[in-house]
Amino acid sequence: MGKLHEVADGVWVRQSEWVWSNSIVVRGEEGLVLIDPGIHGAELNDLADDVERLGLPVVAGFCTHPHWDHLLWHPRFGDVPRYATPAAARVAGEARERAQTMAAQSASGIPVDLVALLTDLPAGGGPVPGELIEHQAHAVGHAAVLLADRGVLLAGDMLSDVLIPLFDVRQDDQVGAYAAALDRLGEAVRDVGVVVPGHGAVAEGPQVAARLAADRAYLDALRHGVEPVDARLGSHAEWLFGPHRSNQEQARRR
Repeated sequence: MGKLHEVADGVWVRQSEWVWSNSIVVRGEEGLVLIDPGIHGAELNDLADDVERLGLPVVAGFCTHPHWDHLLWHPRFGDVPRYATPAAARVAGEARERAQTMAAQSASGIPVDLVALLTDLPAGGGPVPGELIEHQAHAVGHAAVLLADRGVLLAGDMLSDVLIPLFDVRQDDQVGAYAAALDRLGEAVRDVGVVVPGHGAVAEGPQVAARLAADRAYLDALRHGVEPVDARLGSHAEWLFGPHRSNQEQARRR
């Protein structure tokens, strides 16, 4: 829903019309790293225009987790390595055909042949700057990227103002996994002023703590078997009722 804009030094965000998805561009020592670029083909093409205007080469991609909407690419970004955690890269490879099908069905103009081509992130992070925070909430091998020197956390599909915590139905005890992940992210954001979620608005200042509090309150409600009071749930977001009920069912089984 707009052009690439800088949210911190060397960190740019462009939001898609599809579920408020955020494409992220980070300046590293060797050049630009594209994180979770999406969604529609026309938007990827526009993102390529924006990236070209930055005047630096794209040296790598990074996928925060192996869901189809985070596995996209465009030829104009270049034939460069696209990294993920080893667990995420493995899952993406195993489910590549399914991810391609979902991408083709859900978004227009996607270069389907480029979906889910990932490789393991090398030790030390290679060209991807910052510190990786890997956890098992939401998806196998999910990783946030902490850019401590810039006061930024790239949260993947966590800490959203529009999405409730969305459990991975293939993993047991997502309540516990989310709680552990939020504890780790909470430590990471103590000195962070900007959080970029995979979907939704960028959080700044006191909004960062508010995002953590909202997700923790949601999990506490599930633990106690009560309906959460959550602004993200309502008539404006009926499509979230199904995932919410699935979350409740998984929490009851635990």
